[in-house]
Amino acid sequence: MNIENIRNDFPILKRKVHKDKPLVYFDNAATTQKPIQVIDSISNYYLNYNSNIHRAVHELAEESTAAYELTRDKIAKFINVKNREELIFVRGTTEAINLVAYSWGRQNVQKDDIVVTTEYEHHSNIVPWQLLTKEKGAKLEYIGVDDNGELILDQLDTYLDTGKVKLVTFSQMSNVLGTISKTEEIIKKCHQKGVRVLVDGAQSVPHLKVDIQKLDCDFFAFSAHKMLGPTGVGVLWARKELLENMVPFNAGGDMIREVHKYETTWNDLPYKFEAGTPNIADVIGFSAALDYLDKIGMDKVREHEVELTKYALDKISAVKGIILYGPPDITKRGGVISFNLGDIHPHDLATIIDEDGIAIRSGHHCAQVLMERLDVSATSRASFYIYNTKEEVDVFIRSLNRARELFRI
Repeated sequence: MNIENIRNDFPILKRKVHKDKPLVYFDNAATTQKPIQVIDSISNYYLNYNSNIHRAVHELAEESTAAYELTRDKIAKFINVKNREELIFVRGTTEAINLVAYSWGRQNVQKDDIVVTTEYEHHSNIVPWQLLTKEKGAKLEYIGVDDNGELILDQLDTYLDTGKVKLVTFSQMSNVLGTISKTEEIIKKCHQKGVRVLVDGAQSVPHLKVDIQKLDCDFFAFSAHKMLGPTGVGVLWARKELLENMVPFNAGGDMIREVHKYETTWNDLPYKFEAGTPNIADVIGFSAALDYLDKIGMDKVREHEVELTKYALDKISAVKGIILYGPPDITKRGGVISFNLGDIHPHDLATIIDEDGIAIRSGHHCAQVLMERLDVSATSRASFYIYNTKEEVDVFIRSLNRARELFRI
Protein backbone atom coordinates (compact mmCIF):
# COMPACT_ATOMS: atom_id res chain seq x y z
CA MET A 1 0.00 0.00 0.00
CA ASN A 2 1.78 3.12 -1.25
CA ILE A 3 0.41 6.01 0.81
CA GLU A 4 2.15 8.64 -1.33
CA ASN A 5 0.45 7.34 -4.49
CA ILE A 6 -2.89 7.16 -2.68
CA ARG A 7 -2.56 10.76 -1.46
CA ASN A 8 -1.92 11.92 -5.01
CA ASP A 9 -5.41 10.69 -5.91
CA PHE A 10 -7.03 13.07 -3.40
CA PRO A 11 -6.84 16.68 -4.69
CA ILE A 12 -8.15 18.14 -1.43
CA LEU A 13 -5.14 16.82 0.50
CA LYS A 14 -2.91 19.21 -1.46
CA ARG A 15 -4.70 22.31 -0.24
CA LYS A 16 -3.56 24.63 2.53
CA VAL A 17 -5.82 25.97 5.27
CA HIS A 18 -5.37 29.14 7.32
CA LYS A 19 -3.22 30.47 4.46
CA ASP A 20 -0.16 28.25 4.77
CA LYS A 21 -0.94 25.16 6.86
CA PRO A 22 -1.05 21.80 5.03
CA LEU A 23 -4.40 20.14 5.67
CA VAL A 24 -4.34 17.20 8.10
CA TYR A 25 -7.75 15.57 7.81
CA PHE A 26 -8.60 13.45 10.86
CA ASP A 27 -12.42 13.61 10.65
CA ASN A 28 -12.91 10.46 8.59
CA ALA A 29 -15.49 8.89 10.90
CA ALA A 30 -17.79 11.76 9.89
CA THR A 31 -17.03 11.52 6.18
CA THR A 32 -14.01 10.60 4.08
CA GLN A 33 -12.43 12.59 1.28
CA LYS A 34 -13.05 11.52 -2.33
CA PRO A 35 -10.41 10.35 -4.83
CA ILE A 36 -10.27 11.89 -8.28
CA GLN A 37 -11.63 8.63 -9.72
CA VAL A 38 -14.92 9.12 -7.85
CA ILE A 39 -15.12 12.81 -8.76
CA ASP A 40 -14.41 12.02 -12.44
CA SER A 41 -17.02 9.25 -12.46
CA ILE A 42 -19.76 11.63 -11.30
CA SER A 43 -18.61 14.32 -13.72
CA ASN A 44 -18.54 11.82 -16.58
CA TYR A 45 -22.15 10.83 -15.92
CA TYR A 46 -23.37 14.41 -16.15
CA LEU A 47 -21.13 15.28 -19.10
CA ASN A 48 -21.83 12.22 -21.23
CA TYR A 49 -24.86 10.11 -20.33
CA ASN A 50 -27.10 11.97 -17.89
CA SER A 51 -30.52 10.29 -18.09
CA ASN A 52 -33.17 8.78 -15.88
CA ILE A 53 -33.04 5.02 -15.28
CA HIS A 54 -35.41 2.05 -15.56
CA ARG A 55 -37.76 3.97 -17.88
CA ALA A 56 -36.74 4.98 -21.38
CA VAL A 57 -35.18 2.77 -24.06
CA HIS A 58 -32.89 5.36 -25.67
CA GLU A 59 -29.13 4.92 -25.55
CA LEU A 60 -28.42 7.37 -22.72
CA ALA A 61 -31.08 5.73 -20.53
CA GLU A 62 -29.65 2.29 -21.27
CA GLU A 63 -26.14 3.48 -20.36
CA SER A 64 -27.18 5.16 -17.10
CA THR A 65 -29.33 2.18 -16.07
CA ALA A 66 -26.45 -0.21 -16.73
CA ALA A 67 -23.97 1.93 -14.75
CA TYR A 68 -26.43 2.29 -11.85
CA GLU A 69 -27.14 -1.44 -11.66
CA LEU A 70 -23.43 -2.28 -11.99
CA THR A 71 -22.90 -0.57 -8.64
CA ARG A 72 -25.39 -2.98 -7.07
CA ASP A 73 -23.40 -5.89 -8.48
CA LYS A 74 -20.16 -4.47 -7.09
CA ILE A 75 -21.68 -3.99 -3.64
CA ALA A 76 -22.88 -7.60 -3.67
CA LYS A 77 -19.33 -8.73 -4.37
CA PHE A 78 -17.77 -6.27 -1.88
CA ILE A 79 -19.75 -7.54 1.12
CA ASN A 80 -20.38 -11.06 -0.22
CA VAL A 81 -24.11 -10.96 -0.83
CA LYS A 82 -25.51 -13.83 -2.87
CA ASN A 83 -28.72 -12.18 -4.17
CA ARG A 84 -28.32 -8.69 -5.64
CA GLU A 85 -32.08 -8.05 -5.31
CA GLU A 86 -31.57 -8.02 -1.53
CA LEU A 87 -29.60 -4.74 -1.80
CA ILE A 88 -31.71 -1.58 -1.50
CA PHE A 89 -30.28 1.84 -2.35
CA VAL A 90 -31.18 4.45 0.25
CA ARG A 91 -29.83 7.89 1.18
CA GLY A 92 -27.62 6.56 3.97
CA THR A 93 -27.42 4.39 7.08
CA THR A 94 -30.00 6.57 8.82
CA GLU A 95 -32.60 5.98 6.13
CA ALA A 96 -31.79 2.26 6.02
CA ILE A 97 -32.46 1.89 9.76
CA ASN A 98 -35.64 3.97 9.52
CA LEU A 99 -36.78 1.76 6.65
CA VAL A 100 -36.44 -1.34 8.83
CA ALA A 101 -38.16 0.34 11.79
CA TYR A 102 -41.07 1.47 9.60
CA SER A 103 -41.53 -1.42 7.19
CA TRP A 104 -40.52 -4.38 9.38
CA GLY A 105 -40.91 -2.97 12.89
CA ARG A 106 -44.51 -1.82 12.55
CA GLN A 107 -45.53 -5.25 11.34
CA ASN A 108 -43.55 -7.31 13.83
CA VAL A 109 -43.12 -5.36 17.09
CA GLN A 110 -46.17 -5.35 19.37
CA LYS A 111 -47.11 -4.21 22.88
CA ASP A 112 -44.67 -5.35 25.61
CA ASP A 113 -42.15 -6.65 23.06
CA ILE A 114 -38.52 -5.57 23.51
CA VAL A 115 -36.12 -3.95 21.06
CA VAL A 116 -32.50 -4.05 22.25
CA THR A 117 -29.79 -1.59 21.21
CA THR A 118 -26.53 -0.50 22.89
CA GLU A 119 -25.19 2.46 24.83
CA TYR A 120 -22.62 3.23 22.13
CA GLU A 121 -25.03 3.68 19.23
CA HIS A 122 -25.24 6.89 17.28
CA HIS A 123 -28.62 8.59 17.30
CA SER A 124 -29.69 6.99 14.03
CA ASN A 125 -29.78 3.61 15.73
CA ILE A 126 -31.64 4.87 18.80
CA VAL A 127 -34.27 7.41 17.77
CA PRO A 128 -36.13 5.23 15.19
CA TRP A 129 -36.53 2.57 17.89
CA GLN A 130 -37.70 5.12 20.46
CA LEU A 131 -40.42 6.19 18.02
CA LEU A 132 -41.39 2.60 17.21
CA THR A 133 -41.51 1.31 20.78
CA LYS A 134 -43.51 4.32 22.00
CA GLU A 135 -46.01 3.87 19.18
CA LYS A 136 -46.39 0.16 19.87
CA GLY A 137 -46.23 0.20 23.66
CA ALA A 138 -43.07 -1.88 23.48
CA LYS A 139 -39.82 -1.42 25.44
CA LEU A 140 -36.41 -0.19 24.34
CA GLU A 141 -33.52 -1.67 26.31
CA TYR A 142 -29.77 -1.06 26.18
CA ILE A 143 -26.72 -3.29 26.38
CA GLY A 144 -24.30 -1.37 28.61
CA VAL A 145 -20.67 -0.46 27.95
CA ASP A 146 -17.90 -1.38 30.42
CA ASP A 147 -14.98 0.86 31.40
CA ASN A 148 -12.90 -0.52 28.51
CA GLY A 149 -15.57 0.60 26.04
CA GLU A 150 -16.78 -2.94 25.29
CA LEU A 151 -20.36 -4.22 25.40
CA ILE A 152 -21.48 -6.11 28.52
CA LEU A 153 -22.92 -9.12 26.73
CA ASP A 154 -24.27 -10.74 29.92
CA GLN A 155 -26.99 -8.09 29.72
CA LEU A 156 -27.95 -9.30 26.25
CA ASP A 157 -28.40 -12.80 27.68
CA THR A 158 -30.74 -11.40 30.34
CA TYR A 159 -32.90 -9.65 27.75
CA LEU A 160 -33.00 -12.71 25.48
CA ASP A 161 -34.08 -14.92 28.38
CA THR A 162 -37.31 -12.89 28.73
CA GLY A 163 -38.54 -14.35 25.43
CA LYS A 164 -39.88 -10.89 24.52
CA VAL A 165 -37.04 -9.57 22.36
CA LYS A 166 -38.03 -9.06 18.70
CA LEU A 167 -34.92 -7.29 17.43
CA VAL A 168 -31.35 -6.61 18.52
CA THR A 169 -29.66 -3.75 16.69
CA PHE A 170 -26.05 -2.61 17.16
CA SER A 171 -23.03 -1.04 15.47
CA GLN A 172 -20.31 -3.33 14.24
CA MET A 173 -17.88 -0.55 15.16
CA SER A 174 -18.52 2.38 17.52
CA ASN A 175 -18.10 5.81 15.91
CA VAL A 176 -16.79 7.25 19.20
CA LEU A 177 -14.89 4.50 21.00
CA GLY A 178 -13.78 2.64 17.89
CA THR A 179 -14.85 -0.57 19.63
CA ILE A 180 -15.35 -3.51 17.27
CA SER A 181 -18.39 -5.46 18.48
CA LYS A 182 -18.37 -9.23 18.87
CA THR A 183 -20.73 -9.29 15.93
CA GLU A 184 -20.86 -12.99 15.11
CA GLU A 185 -21.25 -13.94 18.79
CA ILE A 186 -24.15 -11.51 19.26
CA ILE A 187 -25.91 -12.70 16.10
CA LYS A 188 -25.50 -16.34 17.10
CA LYS A 189 -26.96 -15.70 20.57
CA CYS A 190 -29.95 -13.87 19.05
CA HIS A 191 -30.68 -16.47 16.41
CA GLN A 192 -30.60 -19.26 18.99
CA LYS A 193 -33.58 -17.44 20.56
CA GLY A 194 -35.28 -16.72 17.23
CA VAL A 195 -34.51 -12.98 17.44
CA ARG A 196 -33.83 -10.83 14.35
CA VAL A 197 -30.60 -8.81 14.15
CA LEU A 198 -29.82 -5.50 12.45
CA VAL A 199 -26.12 -4.60 12.13
CA ASP A 200 -25.14 -0.96 11.58
CA GLY A 201 -22.04 -1.15 9.39
CA ALA A 202 -21.55 2.59 8.86
CA GLN A 203 -18.15 2.53 10.59
CA SER A 204 -17.13 -1.05 9.83
CA VAL A 205 -17.59 -1.53 6.06
CA PRO A 206 -15.11 1.28 5.22
CA HIS A 207 -12.43 -0.21 7.48
CA LEU A 208 -12.87 -3.98 7.75
CA LYS A 209 -13.50 -6.85 5.41
CA VAL A 210 -17.22 -7.57 5.90
CA ASP A 211 -18.81 -10.85 4.80
CA ILE A 212 -22.61 -10.80 5.07
CA GLN A 213 -22.97 -14.55 4.49
CA LYS A 214 -20.49 -15.29 7.26
CA LEU A 215 -22.14 -12.82 9.67
CA ASP A 216 -25.57 -14.39 9.01
CA CYS A 217 -27.45 -11.32 10.28
CA ASP A 218 -30.95 -10.30 9.07
CA PHE A 219 -30.43 -6.62 8.20
CA PHE A 220 -27.23 -4.71 7.43
CA ALA A 221 -26.90 -0.96 6.78
CA PHE A 222 -24.05 1.31 5.68
CA SER A 223 -23.23 4.57 3.85
CA ALA A 224 -21.09 5.36 0.80
CA HIS A 225 -19.68 8.68 2.00
CA LYS A 226 -17.66 7.11 4.83
CA MET A 227 -15.81 4.91 2.31
CA LEU A 228 -14.62 7.39 -0.35
CA GLY A 229 -18.04 7.58 -2.04
CA PRO A 230 -20.47 10.50 -2.39
CA THR A 231 -22.90 11.68 0.26
CA GLY A 232 -26.59 10.83 -0.14
CA VAL A 233 -26.07 7.13 -0.97
CA GLY A 234 -26.47 4.22 1.41
CA VAL A 235 -27.35 0.56 1.30
CA LEU A 236 -29.74 -1.66 3.19
CA TRP A 237 -29.22 -5.37 2.81
CA ALA A 238 -31.96 -7.67 4.14
CA ARG A 239 -32.95 -11.28 3.69
CA LYS A 240 -35.22 -11.72 0.68
CA GLU A 241 -37.96 -13.45 2.64
CA LEU A 242 -38.10 -10.48 5.04
CA LEU A 243 -38.17 -7.87 2.26
CA GLU A 244 -40.92 -9.72 0.42
CA ASN A 245 -43.17 -9.55 3.50
CA MET A 246 -42.40 -5.92 4.38
CA VAL A 247 -44.59 -3.01 3.25
CA PRO A 248 -42.95 -0.30 1.09
CA PHE A 249 -41.24 2.55 2.90
CA ASN A 250 -41.86 5.23 0.26
CA ALA A 251 -44.55 5.27 -2.42
CA GLY A 252 -44.32 6.61 -5.96
CA GLY A 253 -42.79 5.83 -9.33
CA ASP A 254 -40.65 2.75 -10.01
CA MET A 255 -41.76 0.90 -6.85
CA ILE A 256 -45.06 -0.13 -8.46
CA ARG A 257 -46.11 -2.83 -10.91
CA GLU A 258 -49.68 -1.68 -11.62
CA VAL A 259 -51.61 1.32 -10.32
CA HIS A 260 -55.40 1.44 -10.53
CA LYS A 261 -57.80 3.96 -9.01
CA TYR A 262 -58.01 2.27 -5.66
CA GLU A 263 -55.27 -0.31 -5.50
CA THR A 264 -51.66 -0.82 -6.46
CA THR A 265 -49.34 -3.80 -6.76
CA TRP A 266 -45.63 -3.59 -5.95
CA ASN A 267 -42.61 -3.99 -8.18
CA ASP A 268 -40.13 -6.82 -7.71
CA LEU A 269 -37.21 -6.48 -5.29
CA PRO A 270 -35.21 -4.33 -4.91
CA TYR A 271 -37.32 -1.71 -6.74
CA LYS A 272 -40.27 -2.16 -4.35
CA PHE A 273 -38.21 -0.08 -1.89
CA GLU A 274 -36.70 2.43 -4.35
CA ALA A 275 -39.50 4.90 -5.10
CA GLY A 276 -38.93 7.86 -7.43
CA THR A 277 -35.86 8.95 -9.36
CA PRO A 278 -32.88 7.90 -7.27
CA ASN A 279 -29.52 9.60 -6.71
CA ILE A 280 -28.18 8.21 -10.00
CA ALA A 281 -24.92 10.15 -10.34
CA ASP A 282 -23.80 9.43 -6.81
CA VAL A 283 -24.68 5.74 -6.95
CA ILE A 284 -22.48 5.58 -10.06
CA GLY A 285 -19.78 7.50 -8.18
CA PHE A 286 -20.00 4.92 -5.39
CA SER A 287 -19.05 2.32 -7.97
CA ALA A 288 -15.70 4.07 -8.48
CA ALA A 289 -15.15 4.16 -4.71
CA LEU A 290 -15.73 0.41 -4.49
CA ASP A 291 -13.23 -0.13 -7.31
CA TYR A 292 -10.69 2.00 -5.47
CA LEU A 293 -11.00 0.08 -2.19
CA ASP A 294 -11.08 -3.24 -4.03
CA LYS A 295 -7.81 -2.40 -5.75
CA ILE A 296 -6.13 -1.68 -2.41
CA GLY A 297 -7.74 -4.63 -0.62
CA MET A 298 -9.64 -4.33 2.66
CA ASP A 299 -7.07 -6.41 4.52
CA LYS A 300 -4.44 -3.78 3.68
CA VAL A 301 -6.83 -0.98 4.67
CA ARG A 302 -7.20 -2.62 8.07
CA GLU A 303 -3.45 -3.25 8.43
CA HIS A 304 -2.67 0.39 7.72
CA GLU A 305 -5.22 1.62 10.25
CA VAL A 306 -4.03 -0.74 12.97
CA GLU A 307 -0.43 0.43 12.49
CA LEU A 308 -1.39 4.12 12.38
CA THR A 309 -3.79 3.89 15.34
CA LYS A 310 -1.22 2.04 17.45
CA TYR A 311 1.36 4.73 16.62
CA ALA A 312 -1.11 7.50 17.47
CA LEU A 313 -2.21 5.85 20.74
CA ASP A 314 1.41 5.45 21.84
CA LYS A 315 2.14 9.12 21.08
CA ILE A 316 -1.04 10.61 22.53
CA SER A 317 -0.78 8.53 25.72
CA ALA A 318 2.38 10.49 26.54
CA VAL A 319 0.61 13.87 26.35
CA LYS A 320 0.22 15.27 29.85
CA GLY A 321 -3.45 15.52 30.94
CA ILE A 322 -4.84 13.27 28.21
CA ILE A 323 -7.91 11.12 28.93
CA LEU A 324 -8.56 8.35 26.38
CA TYR A 325 -11.78 6.43 25.72
CA GLY A 326 -12.23 3.03 24.11
CA PRO A 327 -10.50 -0.36 24.31
CA PRO A 328 -6.76 -0.24 25.07
CA ASP A 329 -6.35 -3.45 23.03
CA ILE A 330 -5.62 -2.33 19.45
CA THR A 331 -7.10 -5.55 18.01
CA LYS A 332 -10.49 -4.60 19.46
CA ARG A 333 -10.75 -1.13 17.95
CA GLY A 334 -10.76 0.68 14.65
CA GLY A 335 -8.96 3.85 13.61
CA VAL A 336 -10.82 6.15 15.98
CA ILE A 337 -9.37 7.89 19.05
CA SER A 338 -11.71 9.85 21.32
CA PHE A 339 -10.16 11.86 24.11
CA ASN A 340 -10.27 14.86 26.38
CA LEU A 341 -7.28 17.01 27.28
CA GLY A 342 -7.41 18.28 30.83
CA ASP A 343 -10.35 20.60 31.28
CA ILE A 344 -10.12 22.13 27.80
CA HIS A 345 -13.55 22.01 26.20
CA PRO A 346 -13.40 19.89 23.02
CA HIS A 347 -14.74 22.76 20.90
CA ASP A 348 -11.95 25.05 22.17
CA LEU A 349 -9.36 22.34 21.55
CA ALA A 350 -10.65 21.69 18.01
CA THR A 351 -10.47 25.41 17.27
CA ILE A 352 -6.89 25.68 18.52
CA ILE A 353 -5.54 22.74 16.56
CA ASP A 354 -7.52 23.82 13.49
CA GLU A 355 -5.19 26.85 13.48
CA ASP A 356 -2.42 24.31 12.78
CA GLY A 357 -4.38 22.89 9.82
CA ILE A 358 -5.72 19.84 11.64
CA ALA A 359 -9.37 18.85 11.24
CA ILE A 360 -10.77 16.75 14.08
CA ARG A 361 -14.30 16.37 15.41
CA SER A 362 -15.52 17.72 18.74
CA GLY A 363 -18.87 17.36 20.45
CA HIS A 364 -21.17 14.48 21.31
CA HIS A 365 -20.69 12.77 17.90
CA CYS A 366 -24.44 12.05 17.65
CA ALA A 367 -24.00 9.69 20.60
CA GLN A 368 -25.40 11.51 23.61
CA VAL A 369 -26.41 8.26 25.36
CA LEU A 370 -22.74 7.26 25.31
CA MET A 371 -21.68 10.71 26.54
CA GLU A 372 -23.98 10.18 29.53
CA ARG A 373 -22.39 6.79 30.14
CA LEU A 374 -18.90 8.32 29.99
CA ASP A 375 -20.11 11.19 32.20
CA VAL A 376 -18.84 13.87 29.80
CA SER A 377 -20.65 16.47 27.73
CA ALA A 378 -18.34 16.00 24.76
CA THR A 379 -15.05 14.56 23.54
CA SER A 380 -12.51 15.29 20.83
CA ARG A 381 -12.14 12.65 18.14
CA ALA A 382 -9.37 11.92 15.66
CA SER A 383 -10.27 9.31 13.05
CA PHE A 384 -8.02 7.95 10.32
CA TYR A 385 -8.25 6.53 6.83
CA ILE A 386 -6.08 5.18 4.04
CA TYR A 387 -4.39 8.50 3.17
CA ASN A 388 -3.31 9.45 6.70
CA THR A 389 0.33 9.16 7.79
CA LYS A 390 2.51 8.93 10.89
CA GLU A 391 3.96 12.32 9.98
CA GLU A 392 0.45 13.78 10.25
CA VAL A 393 0.07 12.16 13.67
CA ASP A 394 3.30 13.87 14.75
CA VAL A 395 1.90 17.26 13.63
CA PHE A 396 -1.27 16.48 15.59
CA ILE A 397 0.66 15.63 18.76
CA ARG A 398 2.71 18.83 18.53
CA SER A 399 -0.51 20.79 18.19
CA LEU A 400 -2.04 19.07 21.24
CA ASN A 401 1.03 20.02 23.26
CA ARG A 402 0.74 23.62 22.05
CA ALA A 403 -2.87 23.65 23.28
CA ARG A 404 -1.80 22.12 26.57
CA GLU A 405 0.81 24.85 27.08
CA LEU A 406 -1.72 27.58 26.19
CA PHE A 407 -4.03 26.27 28.91
CA ARG A 408 -1.11 25.59 31.28
CA ILE A 409 -1.96 21.95 31.81
